[in-house]
Amino acid sequence: MTRVILNCDLGESFGAYQIGNDEKIIPLVDAVNIACGFHAGDPETIHQTVKLAKQYNVKIGAHPGFQDLLGFGRRNIEMHPEAVYNLIIYQLGALHGFTKVQNVKMHHVKPHGALYNMASKDRKLSDAIVEAIADFDKNLTLVGLANSKLIDAGIDKGLNVLNEVFADRTYQKDGTLTPRTEPGAVIQETEDAIKQVESMVEHGMVTSPTGEEIVIKADTICVHGDTEQSLSLVTALNTLLKQSR
Repeated sequence: MTRVILNCDLGESFGAYQIGNDEKIIPLVDAVNIACGFHAGDPETIHQTVKLAKQYNVKIGAHPGFQDLLGFGRRNIEMHPEAVYNLIIYQLGALHGFTKVQNVKMHHVKPHGALYNMASKDRKLSDAIVEAIADFDKNLTLVGLANSKLIDAGIDKGLNVLNEVFADRTYQKDGTLTPRTEPGAVIQETEDAIKQVESMVEHGMVTSPTGEEIVIKADTICVHGDTEQSLSLVTALNTLLKQSR
């Protein structure tokens, strides 16, 4: 199996609400995408997540999203590109404060939720995100939906990019993710998710729920940290990838 990076969206607890299995998942992945306080996360959670990532030598990435705590950043919000630029800069600054005091570096940036999906189709939006990343630190890697306009924007700007595929989400025939509002958007069974990953990584193909085969590039595999099956899926993928390396 081709060498790929296993990543997980984490640091999504806030206040009295604990979300995910961060302490158990972080030792099993190569990279973490840390919520920056707008769709999830808070100062204490960011601090603890960065600390754990440093402890296990895991790559640290920012996971900026819309300022939508109630909707977990998964509701589409129409914003002017300049406002999106500022949104990204603000959240990168939040995470950078914690990486700086713990003497570790940010490795990548992966937009979250609706912002990620919208930018994958909207070049003006993706350009605003990429511009913010480049202005903040041109050495940061952009993580985006494989073969999307977000990836194209990053390449055109000269950023390092990672084409991301999802273990626990299904794909539409155009290569975009099935909206969460539709049935079957999230893959529930670990075995099914593993089969999809093997197809994407080994054969560069993914099959939509309606049977279309889509060519896809897989540099990094994502597992969402807020699902019930996240720990079991990460554990299975960790084993699979170790065996192939």
